[in-house]
Amino acid sequence: QVQLVESGGGLVQAGGSLRLSCAASGSIFSINTMGWYRQAPGKQRELVATITTSGSTNYADSVKGRFTISRDNAKNTVYLQMNSLKPEDTAVYYCNIKAALGADYWGQGTQVTVSS
Repeated sequence: QVQLVESGGGLVQAGGSLRLSCAASGSIFSINTMGWYRQAPGKQRELVATITTSGSTNYADSVKGRFTISRDNAKNTVYLQMNSLKPEDTAVYYCNIKAALGADYWGQGTQVTVSS
């Protein structure tokens, strides 16, 4: 059984930083893209950032220049460094892993709250 365990969320003042981690365990065959999504109250889940096996990254316009996604393939772990946080970044953040044969895994979510 595959598990994605997220950590690093919390409460921070505007302008501060947080680093999210998501470690995957269990039998995952051939991980492809890893990413982070977020969902604010009353809004749809949206993409924050993704990173491919080769290290190519993609970011939402709203986080470009402030967030950095990275991964450790040996540890099946994906990270999200969030700097210059804004109140509008407040959301539940979910990690996502796409693997071979259409496998699609989600973490349980971690709350990020940015106070003004």
